[in-house]
Amino acid sequence: MNSGKRVLVTGASKGIGQAIAIDLAKDGYDLVIHYNRDKEGALKTQEEVSKHGVKSSIISFNISDREDVKAKLETDCDENGAYYGVICNAGVTRDGIFPTMSDDDWDTVLRTNLDGFYNVVKPCVMPMISKRTPARIIAMSSVSGVVGNRGQVNYSASKAGLIGAVKALSIELAKRNITVNCVAPGLIDTGMVNEEIFKHAKPLIPMQRMGKVNEVSSCVKYLLSEDAAYITRQVISINGGMC
Repeated sequence: MNSGKRVLVTGASKGIGQAIAIDLAKDGYDLVIHYNRDKEGALKTQEEVSKHGVKSSIISFNISDREDVKAKLETDCDENGAYYGVICNAGVTRDGIFPTMSDDDWDTVLRTNLDGFYNVVKPCVMPMISKRTPARIIAMSSVSGVVGNRGQVNYSASKAGLIGAVKALSIELAKRNITVNCVAPGLIDTGMVNEEIFKHAKPLIPMQRMGKVNEVSSCVKYLLSEDAAYITRQVISINGGMC
């Protein structure tokens, strides 16, 4: 059913992005696997994706480098057609309490997480519109962007900004049958969350556990499906009840 539908997943070399790419391959989507530095991880993702008989390609850029992103995505769309789905998953953290936060820590997180959404989505939108078929845009926000988090003023600001951008863009694209939504994960077990972090966060999680990557990827997969065609401008939290 999804054969021929290409989906770009940024930050797909590990963690949630990798899980999303593999889960989408199981449903028959063709994948464009993005990475910035972790080429080995991207190749591993492609190896797993190929087991499901779908087409895949690898693309590399720093999402904060606007000109490079634009050039590479425009070339890919020109040569291979518009994406059916764009999953903006790549991002960074530079945690620290606000009074001692450096200018670079603020700028890097905002330019990567928030500007990166603009840099990736902007070159993809007109090809989607011109194709005159339904399409999907999904941005990965965070519980930090919904409720804020101590030591993450920069990260929370960037992820809250994504929510605002998604809500506005969804209105512009709704008549084109292009849905735009946010997924906001909480503490997800990606292998990068150590026991100390979980110990401090656990009292805030009613379900008393970390989420699994497949619990996030399953939601993304649903939002990409035809069954989700009437869902747009939403923020779906996957956080075990954190608020």
